[in-house]
Amino acid sequence: MEQLIYTNNRYHTPANATSFWGKLFPSFSFYMSFLANVYFSSRKAKQGNYDNAAWCQSSYKVLRALERTGLQVSIAGVEYLRGLDSPCVIVGNHVSMMDTVIVPAIVVQERPMTFIIKESLMEYPVFKHVMRSRNPIALSRKNAREDLKKVLSEGQKRLQQGISVAVFPQTTRGTDFDPKQFNTIGVKLALKAGVPVLPLALKTDAWTNGKIIKDLGRIRPEISTHFCFGPPITVEDKGKEAHRKVIEFISGKLKEWQ
Repeated sequence: MEQLIYTNNRYHTPANATSFWGKLFPSFSFYMSFLANVYFSSRKAKQGNYDNAAWCQSSYKVLRALERTGLQVSIAGVEYLRGLDSPCVIVGNHVSMMDTVIVPAIVVQERPMTFIIKESLMEYPVFKHVMRSRNPIALSRKNAREDLKKVLSEGQKRLQQGISVAVFPQTTRGTDFDPKQFNTIGVKLALKAGVPVLPLALKTDAWTNGKIIKDLGRIRPEISTHFCFGPPITVEDKGKEAHRKVIEFISGKLKEWQ
């Protein structure tokens, strides 16, 4: 199985990753590969054969397809992910479709995980079979109190099974990080389950939002891409300090990458 290879706990896109056609037609060549990947992954999922290894592998293939366009990817902080002796709640900012698609290539290579997602993703044509097979925690976003109850209940079950839970606590994804729109749902789950929070800063705006289909925007390889995990945070009291540390870490990294 192909997987990410790190040097001193860091990954950078190899110098020979770009292809001729990928560089010439970045968006077209990427989506040809991506949509084929989604189709075959969905078929596997419908057959009940889409396990963690298959998820990790298909996510890795999407990463490689992005890199063939000339896009440069940097991944750091995996030592914090590897060093945990328990599952965790991964809390990150949400920038683009790339977040949901590429994070499994990084995390599932090290440990089982699932996402907290919006319910509508469970009904996407073709893609829904992949999402359902990963046993995510799907929220309606119509009733905040009911959503929180579901996260605390279902999230705790996943964590007790040794499955880490990733959440993007923003009301909507975007390139601007607004701490006021970054809720505490991940911290509350970690506190309830007695597991650490692992902050994740992302800069994935090279995969832009589409004008017709939001998830299928232009690929801009000239914009560098970053994924960085921070040190695990123990949640105490009501979690205010842990929430502050997550925001501080993400804000700091985004300023560093400007």
